[in-house]
Amino acid sequence: MTADEQVDTAPLLDALTEGAKQWLDDHADQRPLLVGIHTGGAWVARELHQRLGLTEPLGTLDISFYRDDFSRVGVHPQVKPSHLPVTVEDRPILLVDDVLQTGRTVRAALNEIFDYGRPASVTLAVLVDRPGRELPIAAAVAGARWELPAERQVKLHGPDPLTLTLHDLA
Repeated sequence: MTADEQVDTAPLLDALTEGAKQWLDDHADQRPLLVGIHTGGAWVARELHQRLGLTEPLGTLDISFYRDDFSRVGVHPQVKPSHLPVTVEDRPILLVDDVLQTGRTVRAALNEIFDYGRPASVTLAVLVDRPGRELPIAAAVAGARWELPAERQVKLHGPDPLTLTLHDLA
């Protein structure tokens, strides 16, 4: 078994910020909206929101009731309310999460977003993109794309400071 490995988040956040800035510049005339998925994605989105100096309020989603794995993990005990402070209707959304692996969290987030309206588009930005997709979902913006074995887990801790660890599943 490999020991936990701490990863410096600074270069990942820098790369993610650059990609998000480019996306925002490309959509500036359409009133883009930044939305983070609880919990890690909301932490990363908050960091991006600050780094980019955005004035539009930050949105957050809790996808607990949209998960498809209740039978395996049960209902998440700390449900947080979703908060979309402005309309999503006809607006491009940059959806932010911490780690993309299977795509199931993103699928649940899309269901939640569409309960609020129909956005013009949804683009996914993640701190870490890794293999293991179960659904046809891809991140357009990523802080890093890592090829990791299935037994290696990436865990974001935060919110202050944001730290990443890699460890083997027990």
